[in-house]
Amino acid sequence: MKVFFVDEHYRRLAKWRRDVLLESPAVSAQFLLKGEVPPAAHRIKQPDLADTLSLLAEQGRDGFYKGTLAKKLVEGVKAAGGIWSLDDLAQYKVVERKPVIGEYKGMRVVSAAPPSSGGIALITMLNILEGYDLQTMDEVQRKHLVVEAMRRAYRDRADFVDVPVDRLISKDYAAGLGRSISLHRATPSRISEESDVTEGTDTTHFSIIDAEGNRVSATLSINYPFSSCFVVLGTGVLLNDEMDDFSASPGVPNAYGLVGGEANAIAPGKRMLSSMTPTFVESDDGVAVLGSPGGSRIITMVLHGILELASGKGPQYWVSKGRYHHQYLPDHIQFEPGVLSGQEQEALQRMGHKLKPLERNYSNMQAAFQDRGTDEMGAASDPRGLVRPLCVDNCCRVIMLSCNVHYRFNTGDRYAVQSV
Repeated sequence: MKVFFVDEHYRRLAKWRRDVLLESPAVSAQFLLKGEVPPAAHRIKQPDLADTLSLLAEQGRDGFYKGTLAKKLVEGVKAAGGIWSLDDLAQYKVVERKPVIGEYKGMRVVSAAPPSSGGIALITMLNILEGYDLQTMDEVQRKHLVVEAMRRAYRDRADFVDVPVDRLISKDYAAGLGRSISLHRATPSRISEESDVTEGTDTTHFSIIDAEGNRVSATLSINYPFSSCFVVLGTGVLLNDEMDDFSASPGVPNAYGLVGGEANAIAPGKRMLSSMTPTFVESDDGVAVLGSPGGSRIITMVLHGILELASGKGPQYWVSKGRYHHQYLPDHIQFEPGVLSGQEQEALQRMGHKLKPLERNYSNMQAAFQDRGTDEMGAASDPRGLVRPLCVDNCCRVIMLSCNVHYRFNTGDRYAVQSV
């Protein structure tokens, strides 16, 4: 596709980053209109990107990482003061990894493995919460407990290079974490630094189930809106700014407020930590495919969706439930408008929680579901977003779109994760 149409979401992000977009004539010409935010329904043409994608389709990996296009990319980056080399691009390889697998309330949870922290953190939280009967708790106690599970999972997020996956997703490890939770008091995070947290708005996600039961949960990201705001002339390629997902310095937060350590320090050939959490949930009843954009909040959004699924709710509840989030640091609960009543806020504060109300709802979760008994398909798109379910012919029965790193697929019991 050589064009797309501007909507209000695009206009808001372009207004936010307009000053940076104007720093590059090539980027400004591609994403703005005479230096201003384009009006709604304006067509943005990307013929160079269309040519690049056609070359990639024809020649595969080598069409991008070697040859004429690679030379253009390297020359463009060097002309702007960068340090890329042709050898850097040629050495890049896709890595296939086995997903992490856990269980919650009789359901099998399959999610992303490191370097994404999503799957481990998700399973850790579910393992902690499995020891409690959330359905019999009042709202305040339930939210307090979920927050404390979030706090502990995010605390472990950046601590390992050689990740002890089996230990981190074990029931015994979660039981130990659970024993440190008080049902009546918040556990203070050890470092008191505060930083503003912004949402990852240039991550997208889609969930797919086809007629044969194959499914894909894919999360793609260029990190920040309009990413690096740098396009290599003649390619249409907008370079990402995923270096922000590394730790620039231990204890210093990135653009999303996530505090990293030495384990996520920059090193040659290393892949950065991420929050992507493309997930399958399998039970005797059926298969759910879940995922979302949302920066550091992705993991807790998928957690909320699975908790709704476990309570017997349908796909629309998984994606539309009001959200709250805690990531260990900064030490506060972020929550969407209307999610915590005044009484709940007061009760949580008395328990020692710090609160940070958000001005607007966040992210765009996508879900698809296949019923094992009837083979019927279901899908739901987050009402906070702009997309809707796409139903395609019998080859691909249900697609949920929301938009780079993890592709996940299944045929029977064979799983793989590809980091692109």
